[in-house]
Amino acid sequence: MEKGKLLIVEDDRDLAEMLKLNFSSQGFDVEIAHNGREGIELTRKKNPNLIILDINLPDIDGYEVCKQLRGNLRTSHIPIIFLTVRDERSDKLAGLELGADDYITKPFDLDELRLKVRNALQRAVRENLSHPVTGLPSSKLVEEQLRNLITRKGWAFLFFGIQNFREFAEVYGFVAGDDVLRFVGGMLGEIVDKDGTPNDFLGHVGDDDFVLITDKANAKTIIEEAQARFNEHVHSFYSFIDRERGYILLGEKKVPFMNLVCGVVTSDDGPFADIREITEMAAEARRKAMAEEEK
Repeated sequence: MEKGKLLIVEDDRDLAEMLKLNFSSQGFDVEIAHNGREGIELTRKKNPNLIILDINLPDIDGYEVCKQLRGNLRTSHIPIIFLTVRDERSDKLAGLELGADDYITKPFDLDELRLKVRNALQRAVRENLSHPVTGLPSSKLVEEQLRNLITRKGWAFLFFGIQNFREFAEVYGFVAGDDVLRFVGGMLGEIVDKDGTPNDFLGHVGDDDFVLITDKANAKTIIEEAQARFNEHVHSFYSFIDRERGYILLGEKKVPFMNLVCGVVTSDDGPFADIREITEMAAEARRKAMAEEEK
């Protein structure tokens, strides 16, 4: 079973491959970046659960990479462990002040690194900072962003859900269900990169519930592209037999293929005194959208 996605940002190719081989054997999905800018780009595209980051990189150093990732709402929650030859106390403090979760100097003990990776991942899940399947910001960070909306203008809160997802997971199992969740999380991230802004926030609060906070002007485009891309790829999650007949069987019940639906709330629907008003209105809007799809 996959334990999560790791990104290794390391210009020493032999070391990077050794770490990839080791963590892959532990059940992780591992990506490698050999410079800082590639690391930032892969973080946005792959949304890793944790980053192992070298400081001495050929383009921008690890400190700058950490600073940029911590300064972006899409990536600020991802645990970062510095791995470097710099062993001065001032270097360690500089990394921790930028928001790194831990710091290991080379040469290092591989068992110690494994423990630090495990502990950082468990802490992020325990504190509701990231979803264990998609790695996206979870409940605590979503609530923080919702509180910030109360005083802002021109925002849209998009509450995405996957219609018939529970039935799909019951027939195909939780591993297939997790594949769908990872696909949706990655797809929404790509769309935000293309049609949103650097300040947009994407979160996964549990089950098939995804939230996106964006500018009101971008909401319609994002929703339409997300639904179109989902419909284009959804058939790949089903068996050939189910694709041929156009539905799945849950006992004797015929269940249609999954569909991506969205409830929308904007700043124009306010004013709001409490974040629960926003989430309740978004949930009701999504229920209506699901009901329309079922007609």
